[in-house]
Amino acid sequence: MSSIVPNLWFDTEAEEAARFYVSALGGKIHNVTHYGPGMPRESGVMTVEFEVRGQELTGINGGPEFKFTEAVSLEVQCEDQDDLNQVWDALVDGGEPGPCGWLKDRYGLSWQVTPKSLADMTRRGDNEAFARAMAVVLTTNNQPFDIAAIEAAYAGA
Repeated sequence: MSSIVPNLWFDTEAEEAARFYVSALGGKIHNVTHYGPGMPRESGVMTVEFEVRGQELTGINGGPEFKFTEAVSLEVQCEDQDDLNQVWDALVDGGEPGPCGWLKDRYGLSWQVTPKSLADMTRRGDNEAFARAMAVVLTTNNQPFDIAAIEAAYAGA
């Protein structure tokens, strides 16, 4: 287990969001804590500890003061096209698609839904091949990536 656990700030939707993420990505909710007397809120869910795809996260109902921005996103690296399409479709439901594999979910959290093979391409050291693959990535807007097209561009096809 990682010693770094991202905390996601919600107004009042932390438990609802955690259930959505677990349903969309697979995982489980580990713990739910509640506000009580003497706390900033008198009642309701305070935190939700959950896991999706092996990543521990905490949702906190902290109030309306802070909103998500694109300055921080969560990336899901998918093994194949079916997985990528399923993740994209689940997360974008009620949200909005964006460029280059990005989307905002129904809670405003930004995600990057990418093929694992794209991350592998960055490590191979072939800058020309990677540039060809990135040309495909950079022209993908408001839809999931086409892994075969990215891999074909990398291969020079």
